[in-house]
Amino acid sequence: MNLEQMEARMKELENKVRILDDLEDIKKLQRSYGYYIEHWLYEDLIDCFSDSPETELNILVGVYLGKEGIRRYFAGEKQRSGDPELMHQVMQLSAVVDISPDGKTAQGRWYGFGCVSVPSPEGVVQNISGGIYNAKYIKENGKWKILKLIWNPAYTFDPREGWVKPERVAPIAYKKLAVPPKPDKSRPLDTRYPSGYIAPFHYRHPVTGNQTTERKHNAGLHLKEME
Repeated sequence: MNLEQMEARMKELENKVRILDDLEDIKKLQRSYGYYIEHWLYEDLIDCFSDSPETELNILVGVYLGKEGIRRYFAGEKQRSGDPELMHQVMQLSAVVDISPDGKTAQGRWYGFGCVSVPSPEGVVQNISGGIYNAKYIKENGKWKILKLIWNPAYTFDPREGWVKPERVAPIAYKKLAVPPKPDKSRPLDTRYPSGYIAPFHYRHPVTGNQTTERKHNAGLHLKEME
């Protein structure tokens, strides 16, 4: 292999490493979005989006344009983040992400699936939701951000009813769960819904580099001890 071939090979390897780094950064960004929306950490959610005027959030209730439009949506419903009965869990799954040849933009497709509990004056509205995210990302000042995010819901159903018509549901026999072996020690605090507890993030915000805001949220909680 001559010098010219070695240089070409090195350039090829450097490009592959760049693509792999970009893929990991984008996946971390989208997965972080999913964790932030679970407890409606609206400040962190807004920071995931690009500053470009082309930025867009396309969801079931409508389309929000630009960073200010997205800020208006998330911050406009910021009261959600203070209610322990809220759980907006939409897991970001089965990612397929492709980087553009120039390395400046990317596109992604994800499954979104999870449980949603939304407090209302009449009680808590619960449902299970699933769908597909179509996303476009842009690299700004060396950081990947969400440029466009489209949520394509496939189903939303009350878990007491299911998503299949009653006449099509087959009878199912459930067995009792076995008693687990005695643990070595008990969990100190009960973090289950509706405690409002947000599990700590070991990483900083993928765009701002700041510590995320769950500590501020958790500091105001009064968690019960496990029984």
